[in-house]
Amino acid sequence: MERNVVMIALFAALIAALGLIPTITLMSGVPISAQSLGVMLCGTVLGARKGALAVLLFLLLVALGLPLLSGGRGGLGVFVSPTAGFLVGFPIAAFVAGTIVERFRAVPLTWAAMIGAFLGGVVALYIPGIIGMAITLDKSLSGAAALALPFLPGDAIKVVIAGLVTAAIARARPGSLLSRP
Repeated sequence: MERNVVMIALFAALIAALGLIPTITLMSGVPISAQSLGVMLCGTVLGARKGALAVLLFLLLVALGLPLLSGGRGGLGVFVSPTAGFLVGFPIAAFVAGTIVERFRAVPLTWAAMIGAFLGGVVALYIPGIIGMAITLDKSLSGAAALALPFLPGDAIKVVIAGLVTAAIARARPGSLLSRP
């Protein structure tokens, strides 16, 4: 139990730390940051439930006003900004990524983690993200989806990194990979 709590807190801190990497803010007001990589890793390393809990802990800290989002943003206001849909999608993304890694045991871990990171960290994350942008920016869904296109190349790189890091953790410290105990 203690180990799970520590891992959840550690991965919430990882998401926060990845927000320190300089970001590029697009015209939509949504920054390109490394934090979605942290969300992917929460799922692929911790598994569905613990990964989602790590992300929820991170979001709770953001809601309390800690400036943990990229660019030093925090507080309740971020939940009504153009990034709101992505923030709602963060725990869903971690849960989906973790579920894939947990269930695809016949698939080599690197590939299962990449598939999970893609389905969770891109597909499941973009759905509420695009809906949130459409609502907050008063755009159509197709208009908001067009604004999300610049995120795809970076997210493809993050998917590969998530797969490689997850596999490296499994090799270096097999007991640390909670998604495949």
